[in-house]
Amino acid sequence: MTAARSGMAVGLVGLGAMGAPMARNILKAGLPLVVYDIDAAKCEALRALGATVAASSSDLAGQAARIICMVETTAQARAVVTGAGGLAEGAVPGHRIACMSTIAPRDIREMQVELAARQVGFIDAPVSGGTERAIAGSLSIFASGEDAVIDAFEDVFAAVGKTVFRLGAIGQGTIVKLINNMLMQVNAVAVAEGMAMGMKAGIDPQMLHEIVKASTGYSVAWEMRAPRMIARNFAPGGTMDISYKDQELETALAKQLGVPVFLAAVSQQVYQMGRNMGYAKEDGSALIKVYEQLGNIAS
Repeated sequence: MTAARSGMAVGLVGLGAMGAPMARNILKAGLPLVVYDIDAAKCEALRALGATVAASSSDLAGQAARIICMVETTAQARAVVTGAGGLAEGAVPGHRIACMSTIAPRDIREMQVELAARQVGFIDAPVSGGTERAIAGSLSIFASGEDAVIDAFEDVFAAVGKTVFRLGAIGQGTIVKLINNMLMQVNAVAVAEGMAMGMKAGIDPQMLHEIVKASTGYSVAWEMRAPRMIARNFAPGGTMDISYKDQELETALAKQLGVPVFLAAVSQQVYQMGRNMGYAKEDGSALIKVYEQLGNIAS
């Protein structure tokens, strides 16, 4: 019996900013890994580290009984999981799939129903922590769905994360992830506004960073964004495009729930301005450049 058919092998589709470091940590944990991405170069980089490269998503499902989907958008996840040539085509009863992408909760639930009809287990388990914690293997994981399916990924989650939260019914993990992202994005806009005010007033940015760090205005967003704004380091981990995609999911969910989200809606427009100004593929720290332009501030 092969490692894949015995349930040992792990498959991972999507080798982007989060998926690639997660794949490396799975290999470091000694788990057999099969990978697939539409970018062949990303696959070859993992092959060099010991991963097996699949020819397609369905081919990957034929080689691994436990599979992670880590793509960017809802449309991509639907295509990878239940689309033509997707995981569902190669999976057999008893296979288990964990969608660790941040996508629409409604689609998570619909895919679970489709896969249950094939006797394939499906959970959502999006992550938080950004690329730095993905590299360190210390992500927070928001898992929801059947406990038995979550249990099947215990060693995989241990390889990529530090904390696993079990959140009940399918889709609840993704809802928590969207709330978490919404709070971070709103705070990131506030950080850019505060930094811009300080710059315009002639406050030394590094001093401002240290003062807020020791005061009541401190937040994770301040610690993650302010140093990068000061250093003019806008290289992407995540990008404004990805954040905007998540904001679309957040505001859509709020509408479905009938909950007003004023700050989320306003922050989304700031990210949209950044995208229109040419910063779509830069880190959210580039929000400072939006305010520099709006406030006529010399960088």
